[in-house]
Amino acid sequence: MVCFNLSAVKEGTSPVLATSTTMLNLADKQKYIETYDFPYCDESSKYEKVTKIGQGTFGEVFKAREKKSTKKFVALKKVLMENEKEGFPITALREIRILQLLKHENVVNLIEICRTKATVHNRYRSTFYLVFDFCEHDLAGLLSNINVKFNLGEIKKVMQQLLNGLYYIHSNKILHRDMKAANVLITKNGVLKLADFGLARAFSVSKNGIPNRYTNRVVTLWYRPPELLLGDRNYGPPVDMWGAGCIMAEMWTRSPIMQGATEQQQLVLISQLCGSFTNDVWPDVENLELYQKMELPPGHKRKVRERLRPYVKDPHGIDLLDYLLMLDPKKRIDADTALNHDFFWTDPMPCDLSKMLSQHTQSMFEYLTPPRRPGHIRHYQPQMVNMQAKPQDNSYQDRVY
Repeated sequence: MVCFNLSAVKEGTSPVLATSTTMLNLADKQKYIETYDFPYCDESSKYEKVTKIGQGTFGEVFKAREKKSTKKFVALKKVLMENEKEGFPITALREIRILQLLKHENVVNLIEICRTKATVHNRYRSTFYLVFDFCEHDLAGLLSNINVKFNLGEIKKVMQQLLNGLYYIHSNKILHRDMKAANVLITKNGVLKLADFGLARAFSVSKNGIPNRYTNRVVTLWYRPPELLLGDRNYGPPVDMWGAGCIMAEMWTRSPIMQGATEQQQLVLISQLCGSFTNDVWPDVENLELYQKMELPPGHKRKVRERLRPYVKDPHGIDLLDYLLMLDPKKRIDADTALNHDFFWTDPMPCDLSKMLSQHTQSMFEYLTPPRRPGHIRHYQPQMVNMQAKPQDNSYQDRVY
């Protein structure tokens, strides 16, 4: 389609000449984009993709090799740009800013951001990648492999590192908001890293009595705490601690312990395990936005210890789990207190994971493994759904900045 420069026409310039000038300007812009040197953003061609290791609503993650040093591997997380009309996605900017702030042994390390070269072949739109240190496994992948066996000391080490990571990010006023086994990475040397901060955000204490208004459409359904399912938007670190409790139980059951297909069913499963939502156990619960709109089964007693004890033989372990899976977020244990729990300070003590992991030379990621079979805990959870049925509402995008 030909576009005329109306200002040139008004001044008596030939429309044909004005059109060619416009086209020249476009060609100049394209050449400028193609040859522009980004001093702080290298081209992704410095890495060679080896295999895809992750896929989700966040995009794709690849294992890649650095071409200059073929023994160095990284993880490339593609930034989704397809739906962006006004530049770089604000959610990716938030994730980058948070990752630049967080530097800790138990948090994934962001090395750099790199890009593809803008050319006519990609319509002069670069693809951007977040570049991370490569971790050989994620916890969901390890738990899906029946040949990977964690002893009690190794389970303690996993949970100790996970809680160390949460204590660090919460101390820096950051919420993860997507705690699940697939977002817990472990290196071949046994170092755990909290990963995927795509839904993370900074939090603050509500000021002048005005509650915060964060989105409650966060956390993968099976790991989502009851306050979010009931519509709470003024929340804090306890939302991550619930996920830590679900992951801790999974270390023994080898499968997510509450696998609801809908938010309604997830609430039913939570009440069957943790008890009904009453004012006695959770003061002011009826004031939450969705309390009257959901069908909340009455009369359920709390059975966390009773139902998980066949799996979690250690009395200190079951005690810590009970505190992590408290319905009332105010009563839920925080990361600092959890790290001081007797579970971590009685024999067997937390022990190094590298010896056990050295027996497994192939990387294990949830994406690369078949779906974990349900049924490990079916005898106390009759409404368990097939693991191949993914949560219905995992397509949300958090746009609250």
